[in-house]
Amino acid sequence: MKYGSLILEKKEYVYLKRILNVSGYANDFEAQKSLLKLSEELKSAHIVNEEEMPDDVIRFNSEVTVTSNNGWERTLKVVTPVDKDFKLNKISVLAPMGAALIGYSNDDIITWDFPGGTQQLKITNVSQEEANSGIDIVM
Repeated sequence: MKYGSLILEKKEYVYLKRILNVSGYANDFEAQKSLLKLSEELKSAHIVNEEEMPDDVIRFNSEVTVTSNNGWERTLKVVTPVDKDFKLNKISVLAPMGAALIGYSNDDIITWDFPGGTQQLKITNVSQEEANSGIDIVM
């Protein structure tokens, strides 16, 4: 792990903790396992202000290219649950793939339990939206 722990922007961290609490960790057992693992990783995450957020860290609305040890490569965007759209490659942070990626950075290698089994993923590219200030959160 490039930075030693997950890195999250402060407002995004608060939002993520909230939706994890509200989600009840999903009904699907595999999704539950992913969200519980993410919840554990958040306990040691490095929380930073917007201006300190590295450009190569996956956050809300980041476009990410990942390759799997199974031989596939995919480019997707990690989004809030309401913005998910599988047809547009927008995955929710509450989906197993979104939970696996959030807070990691370019060149990190992740081992994660997915519904189809454990996979090793390498993050090969991370790009941010032009004006990515994370997400708008109403407190």
